[in-house]
Amino acid sequence: MSGDSLMSGSLVVADYVVFALMLVVSAAVGFYYAWVSRSQESSTDFLIAGRRLTALPVSLSLTASFMSSITVLSNPAEVYCYGAIFVYFGLAYILAMVVISEVFLPVFYRLALISTYEYLELRFNRATRLLGTVLFIVQTILYTGIVIYGPALALSQVTDLDLWSGIISTGIVCTLYCTLGGLKAVVWTDVFQIGVMLAGYLAVIIRSVISQGGVVTVISDSQQGGRLNLLDFDINPQRRHTFWTTVIGGTFGYITVYGTNQSQVQRYVSCKSITHARVALYINLLGLFSFLLGSVFAGMCLYSVYKNCDPWTAGLVSAPDQLMPYMVIDMLTDYPGLPGLFFASVYSGSLSTVSSSINALAAVTLEDFIKPYTNMSEKHLFWMSKGLSFFYGVLCITMGRLASVMGGMMQAGVIVSGVIGGPLLGLFTLGILCPLANSKGALSGLVSGLAASLCVSLEALMYPSPPTMTRPLSLTTEGCNFTTTHSLNWTTTALPTESSSITTAPLQNSDNKQLAENWHSPSYLYFCLIGAVTSVSVGVIVSLFTGGWRAREESRLSFMKEDTTTYHIFLFFKNRVTGKHHLTKNGEKKVGNINAAFCDTEMQGNMTYCIPSQREKL
Repeated sequence: MSGDSLMSGSLVVADYVVFALMLVVSAAVGFYYAWVSRSQESSTDFLIAGRRLTALPVSLSLTASFMSSITVLSNPAEVYCYGAIFVYFGLAYILAMVVISEVFLPVFYRLALISTYEYLELRFNRATRLLGTVLFIVQTILYTGIVIYGPALALSQVTDLDLWSGIISTGIVCTLYCTLGGLKAVVWTDVFQIGVMLAGYLAVIIRSVISQGGVVTVISDSQQGGRLNLLDFDINPQRRHTFWTTVIGGTFGYITVYGTNQSQVQRYVSCKSITHARVALYINLLGLFSFLLGSVFAGMCLYSVYKNCDPWTAGLVSAPDQLMPYMVIDMLTDYPGLPGLFFASVYSGSLSTVSSSINALAAVTLEDFIKPYTNMSEKHLFWMSKGLSFFYGVLCITMGRLASVMGGMMQAGVIVSGVIGGPLLGLFTLGILCPLANSKGALSGLVSGLAASLCVSLEALMYPSPPTMTRPLSLTTEGCNFTTTHSLNWTTTALPTESSSITTAPLQNSDNKQLAENWHSPSYLYFCLIGAVTSVSVGVIVSLFTGGWRAREESRLSFMKEDTTTYHIFLFFKNRVTGKHHLTKNGEKKVGNINAAFCDTEMQGNMTYCIPSQREKL
């Protein structure tokens, strides 16, 4: 690899054909569901697919909407710069899905909510609901703008793809199928797009492995370069990635996304039973693991290819998000269509996330700001849903322009998700797990959590941790066959270029003063945790001082042990041991797996019978 300036690769006709085909298929799904559902004029069908979806498509949609284009581009770059310790996010995935399945999902599914934030009014009051909805809308619009703009910028700087053509074309297609087909179109388009994303990853990985002489060589290079840093158990919260920051911080972050975010909750409550919803979450785990392992290995391939000549340090790319596109242009241009496949996978990540956001924004706006204050017919609500989808599609494209001044993708994403997502997680946790919490405590906790996470995030950006805390791994330009390199300024996400070989110096005593001055700069993964813990702590304290201990809330609004899979597994084995069984109405034996949340009980003599509720029958 050589060169003396930023590479700008030329795509061939085959690449544009592959890219266009992805857009055409995505749009076709929207037209298909608009056609087959033309006789239905229900906002419920449009927004949550009539609660008739099954586990498999919902699970794939959950994975696709989570794996945004930011993930496709940034994760391998993170591994390239900071090592394979990124793989510990797999443990965070598992912990998060168990908590969501056992705690959050049963409550939301039992209440049959279209808007997740309707729960806040049922549990607290309308003011809490409206504030939560406004925060979600702000968070989603800002994040969606980043998802649209970031990848387009990264690709435009290493290829001849026009920046705004990419943004507008993907935005229009996404708005089209969301507006026409509703949630069904979004889910099934996600299923197609997740296949494209995986294919794009595999194309890069397979070509890299062949180029480097096999998987063993890639692993060996990563080992020698210090990228297999899996034994880092440092508890210092300022460190960017350690076992503890990835597992603890990652778990809270993923609970926020899957447990309280409208985009994800709206999917699993659209399943036709709570069993399908739970299965969808756990199948989704397989998808998350596939992308995680793929991105980690792609990062290792990236390092193996450029271990002797780092494009970032050399100034051939201006940001780490451009490393993967740079390698694609560098290695795949001899295979027409493959660069187009990778870029299609990046834009598929954008489409899946943006479409989820558009559908979620339309749902919360209709349910929280329109339905409670109007008396529209179902037909008018249906067309209002379509109009809102179109409006938010246009707004998200416009926000792509604002994202151009918000900095790097990872940095901007952390600001948005950490500041708003954490306090909202704390608010929902307060309602579901703390029976004594009242509306005063909820509002106080939300505002306090928002203030805390905002302060920490802003201070971390203004006063970042010292370089010794972020500990970038060794990168070098000694193997480059050109004579000049471009220096890059040090930031929390950039690498120092004081010499051609960059290594991490151990923390010295002289840094103690600087470390003390930067105590308020924790890892970006802890932003969500700080907001959530503050929100819950303040909420509980205020509730206690304002009479919350006398509150008596409806059991259906809180966590019940009878909702959990663990409880029914325990009951099953207990009944097998003791010989006790439940009886259904027709006298058949049914071993202890009856969920009281989905049963209507009937007394006949001394016997209690469980009659499945209407929702369980669907």
